[in-house]
Amino acid sequence: MDRGFFIAEIEACTDMMYRVAWSILRNDDDVQDALQDAALKAWEKRSRLKEEKYFRTWIVRILINVCYDAQRKHRRNVPLEEIPEGTYASVPDPDLAIALAAVPEKLRLPLVLCYSEGMTYEEAASALRIPPATLQGRLRRGKEALRKELKAE
Repeated sequence: MDRGFFIAEIEACTDMMYRVAWSILRNDDDVQDALQDAALKAWEKRSRLKEEKYFRTWIVRILINVCYDAQRKHRRNVPLEEIPEGTYASVPDPDLAIALAAVPEKLRLPLVLCYSEGMTYEEAASALRIPPATLQGRLRRGKEALRKELKAE
């Protein structure tokens, strides 16, 4: 993998990576740090990626691991009132984004990967390192939890 391909792919995935990291960390500073750490780790380990067509899944897996590492370091919750105003600016429905933030992470991440980022079930399952059947179950439970949150509002 050459430098030009790597930079082009990172730039193409930046928005998706931001949303994935935000769904885990919920803090803009931590998300920015995670994005930089993930890009650096990916660059250092670029020789391990066997097929370039799997770059997106590979970088998401790296990002998820970086986010979980950051979470373990910080172990804090951010109240919804402290979320910066601009966070949901690009979201078509802010109510949906707030309801999604209330869904447990284990169920929220598959929803974000499949429905917001357009990953196939196989790509999302690979990125999360779970079987496709488990992913489908989490999607079903995640949609149920999201419905409850939206009805509660």
